[in-house]
Amino acid sequence: MIDVYSWPTPNGHKVHIMLEECGQQLGRDWQVHPINIGAGDQFQPDFLRISPNNKIPALVDPNGPDGQPIALFESGAILLYLAQKFQCLLPASERARLEALQWLMFQMGGVGPMLGQAHHFRIYAPEKIGYAIDRYTNEAKRLYGVMERRLQTSPYLGGAEYSVADVAVYPWLRSWQNQGIDWADYPTLKAWFYSVGARPAVQRGVQVLADAHKPLTDERARAALFGAQQYQPR
Repeated sequence: MIDVYSWPTPNGHKVHIMLEECGQQLGRDWQVHPINIGAGDQFQPDFLRISPNNKIPALVDPNGPDGQPIALFESGAILLYLAQKFQCLLPASERARLEALQWLMFQMGGVGPMLGQAHHFRIYAPEKIGYAIDRYTNEAKRLYGVMERRLQTSPYLGGAEYSVADVAVYPWLRSWQNQGIDWADYPTLKAWFYSVGARPAVQRGVQVLADAHKPLTDERARAALFGAQQYQPR
């Protein structure tokens, strides 16, 4: 059974969704271990051994590529591992596969980091800094525009078929309101968003650990996520 160390965040949900889309059932084929990032679980030595960057998600597969256990961190690497292991959501042809992979990298390098900054400065930052709010809100709108134009010419972000690229992006758009987005400006992307959200595996994936999710408003959580605790040497 695959062990997933996670929390109900966009990056965590990416892996939950991917497993379910690949036909892996929670409780039968994989199990989840909550890593409460607001309580500082990500700094525990056992977790750091498999995720040295103290970020969720992380995965341990007792049956790795050579039949030996493998531990992985970084959600993009985990998605690619699962796509290869289960031969799912990654096109077979080299050209189509590269097309999908570039949009996966777009999520990893752009959508995740920039929307994360938009969330931070719009919602969580103790000081409301107008310049930062405007910068990351505008960048969020720019990225949504990139995806809108892509989907005007392609049924899915990664190409002709639903792929790992769509799995990676979808959870990050679930907080569109917190990012300062008006769906009216992105009708094609909105249609894609609700179509992907209707997939049974996606619905199962976003429900994983959903009951554990709480607003990150208390001082302990802020210290673990944004404060001095984050930067202590380990």
